[in-house]
Amino acid sequence: MCGIVGVVGKSHVNQAIYDALTVLQHRGQDAAGIVTSYGNKLCLRKDNGLVRDVFRTRHMQRLLGHIGIGHVRYPTAGSSSSAEAQPFYVNSPYGITLAHNGNLTNTEQLAEDIYREDLRHINTTSDSEVLLNIFAHELQEQRQLKPSPEMIFKAVRRVHERIRGGYAVVAMITGYGIVAFRDPHGIRPAVFGHRDTEQGPEYMVASESVALDALGFKLDRDIAPGECVIMTEDGQLFTEQCADNTELKPCIFEHVYFARPDSIIDGIAVYKARLRMGEKLADKIMREHPDHDIDVVIPIPDTSRSSALELANHLGVKYREGFMKNRYIGRTFIMPGQQLRKKSVKQKLNALDLEFRGKNVLLVDDSIVRGTTCEQIIEMAREAGAAKVYFASAAPAVRYPNVYGIDMPAKEEFIAHDRTTDEIAKEIGADWLVYQDIEDLVDACLEGATTDAKAFDCSVFDGSYVTGDIDDDYFRRLYELRNDAKKGLTIADNENIDLHNPKEA
Repeated sequence: MCGIVGVVGKSHVNQAIYDALTVLQHRGQDAAGIVTSYGNKLCLRKDNGLVRDVFRTRHMQRLLGHIGIGHVRYPTAGSSSSAEAQPFYVNSPYGITLAHNGNLTNTEQLAEDIYREDLRHINTTSDSEVLLNIFAHELQEQRQLKPSPEMIFKAVRRVHERIRGGYAVVAMITGYGIVAFRDPHGIRPAVFGHRDTEQGPEYMVASESVALDALGFKLDRDIAPGECVIMTEDGQLFTEQCADNTELKPCIFEHVYFARPDSIIDGIAVYKARLRMGEKLADKIMREHPDHDIDVVIPIPDTSRSSALELANHLGVKYREGFMKNRYIGRTFIMPGQQLRKKSVKQKLNALDLEFRGKNVLLVDDSIVRGTTCEQIIEMAREAGAAKVYFASAAPAVRYPNVYGIDMPAKEEFIAHDRTTDEIAKEIGADWLVYQDIEDLVDACLEGATTDAKAFDCSVFDGSYVTGDIDDDYFRRLYELRNDAKKGLTIADNENIDLHNPKEA
C-alpha cells in the first residue's frame, strides 16, 4: 500500500506536496519521493525513510517548480531498497515521471513484452517501473511532437488493455501537466480537487481526501474506475473514461484498516463506516454471548478506536483506553519482516494496569492477520491483571492473500488458515473470539454512503478476486518470491535477476 499526490499550482508546489505526503504517511513508511518540473528540468529527491527524514531544507530548496508529484511507499514483497523508491523517470517521450499505488498481477508477462516488443529496459523489480514504461511506450507510438489530451487518453486506454491488477497512478509529463488514472474496478483509491487563487485554479490529486482537506483544496470527486484526469500546467482540466466494462469494486480493507478515519473514499465516510462496524459487531456479540460478563471494552490503538467506542455504547459497557501507544514506532502490519514486527509490539504498546486489574476485558482490533500481534497483546492484558480476556475483530477472518497492493503472507501463514474460530481463540490465548460477518462489514460500509459501489473487493476474506486472473500458479510464484526474501535474497539482490526471462525473474 502506498500514497500518491500530484499538484498543479501557481507557485512552487514543493511544500504543498511535502505536507500532503506527511498526511498520507500512514500509507507507507518505507520510502518517500518528490519530483517537480522547473523550466522543463526535473528536480527529484527520493530515498528510504519517513517523509520528515528524506526531505531536509537543502532538498526542499532544490525542488523548484509549479507542478510536481509525490509518493510514500511500503514494500509489497521482500525487503526494501532505495532503488525501488518512487517516483520513477523515463526520458522518452517528453520526459515522464510516475508514482503508483497498488499491484499489477501480470508483471512478469509485461516485463517480457516490454523487452521483446517495446524494446525497453526495466532496471528494478518494481511493477511501477513496468507501468511507467508501458504508458511511455503507448504515448511514443503516436509519434506526436507535443502531447494532447486526445493522445494521452488513447495511451491510457491502451494501458488499461495491457495491464491487470489494482492501481491508482499519478504521472507528470514534463512541460505539459499531470495525468492520473485508476484501474477499471477502482480497487485502489484516488480523488482530485481544486482551489481558486487570484492567478487561477490550482489542482490536486491524492490517494485520500484528507490530503486535499489539509491543504485547503475542495474535493471535487473520486476518479472513476478506468477514468483518466489531466491537469495541464496552464490550469485546464480534462477527464475521459478510458476503459470498457468498468465496475466499481473498491478494496474494503481501506475502510477496515488503511485509510485515515477522516477520509472520504468513493462517497463513503471512513469514520462512519467504522462506527457501524462496531454496532454490527456488538449485535453479533449479543447473539453469540447474550449473557456476557464484559466489564470494559478496550481498543487496540489506533484504527479500532471508532469501532470499539460504538461497540461499547451499543453493549452499554464502559469504554476505556487501556494501551498507551509509542507514537514513534511504525504500524506493525506494514513493517517488512516478521521478526521486526514481533519485536515492535511491546515497544509500541504499554498496558495501563488500572484498566485491567481484576476485570473481564473485551479487546477490539480492526482485523487479525498473522495473529502475532494480538497474541502478544492478550498476554500483556493478562500480565496487567485481567481476569478474563475476550477478543473481537471488526473484520471477518483473513484467510486469503491480497494481490492488489497490500503486503500479506501466504495463506498458510494466516492464523485463520484451516482453523475454526474457537481454535484461533485458543491459539491467541483469548477466552473467546468474535469475528465480524462479511455481510455486516459490507453493509457497514455501504449504509448511508453516496457511492456507485454495490460491492467491494473482499478477496482477503472470501478468496474471490475481482480481476479474475488469480490462480494457484500466481500464488506459487508469490510464495517463492516471499521465500527468497526470507532466505536473505533482498530486492537489491533481485535487481540482478533478468526480468526479461520470467523463469528467472
